[in-house]
Amino acid sequence: MTGIRLSGVTKRYGETEVITGLDLDIHEGEFLVFLGPSGCGKSTLLRMIAGLETVSDGQISIGDRQVNELPPGQRGVAMVFQHYALYPHMTVYDNMAFGLRNSGVGATDIDRRIQEAARMLELDVLLQRRPSQLSGGQRQRVAIGRAVVKEPEAFLFDEPLSNLDAALRTRTRVELARIHQRLNSTMVFVTHDQIEAMTLATRIVVMNKGRIEQIGAPLEIYKRPATRFVAGFIGAPAMNFIDVERAGDNGGRLIVALPVEGVKVPTAIATSSLPAGKLTLGVRAEHVIVDPNGPLSGRAEVIERLGDRSLAHVSLPNNQLLVVELPRDLEIDTGHTVRMSLDAAHVHLFDETGQAHHGV
Repeated sequence: MTGIRLSGVTKRYGETEVITGLDLDIHEGEFLVFLGPSGCGKSTLLRMIAGLETVSDGQISIGDRQVNELPPGQRGVAMVFQHYALYPHMTVYDNMAFGLRNSGVGATDIDRRIQEAARMLELDVLLQRRPSQLSGGQRQRVAIGRAVVKEPEAFLFDEPLSNLDAALRTRTRVELARIHQRLNSTMVFVTHDQIEAMTLATRIVVMNKGRIEQIGAPLEIYKRPATRFVAGFIGAPAMNFIDVERAGDNGGRLIVALPVEGVKVPTAIATSSLPAGKLTLGVRAEHVIVDPNGPLSGRAEVIERLGDRSLAHVSLPNNQLLVVELPRDLEIDTGHTVRMSLDAAHVHLFDETGQAHHGV
């Protein structure tokens, strides 16, 4: 197992700087996920670790070696891409063996590695087939197997599940988690899909515009987002945001006023911890409580019935939409009036700079 360190890593394309002075320690044996929207720099960062992109400034170390000047083949990493990149004229066995043969690995060792990887990935009966005879999920498993047989110091995955349908993505996600548990290897995974990040990661690095917004365990990032960007990006549906005004405090905890119906909400957030300026309240759908005696009311515009839960998109008197998770036994149709209250213990406040403030 090997850790990876990025120190002041910067990437420029001409005059355009896409990643600026990024510092990050990837721990030995962890499954770290770079998560963010398209264009945030996550794939560029992964490609710099792999040696497929040059580093403009800063240093990348894999284990105890600085690797900035090393070619990809000497960095001790194996990369799995979004596209399978399998040789169509070769069997599964030969696809997995190709890189090892070019590296001078002996035939006996090659066969041992392939047989072990094939058993792990349930490819045993497919070794003599060609890629055209495989499903998309099987091809991706071959691509993963080709990385596994290299016995690398670290695995790098660049959105490897993007080309699979929903059912195959779920199955392959589970297989990746099992592979990590078996190999206990350092794995770095790039995705824009928060479900992949939340289910696979030991830690998530949320990126935005070439910089790190937050690093943390999946539930930590979900429950205590560091910025408004993270709060809006993590979670399905996204967090609700409402502009609010200061309305006093209660025992040092801020009370805020919503811009509708004169509703005031006590928070668990210390008044003294908040800077001057405008505030935005954030609350997730599961913390908006359907309450017949609640101070908020609105009209249900859309009902999303998702099987395990239902979401109501409720229009408030100021025309703002609030997404609410409905109780399982409650039947509400479009056009119905919904009364609500907010779970004050689970509201977040964001200042003008987008920084989050949480209760104790």
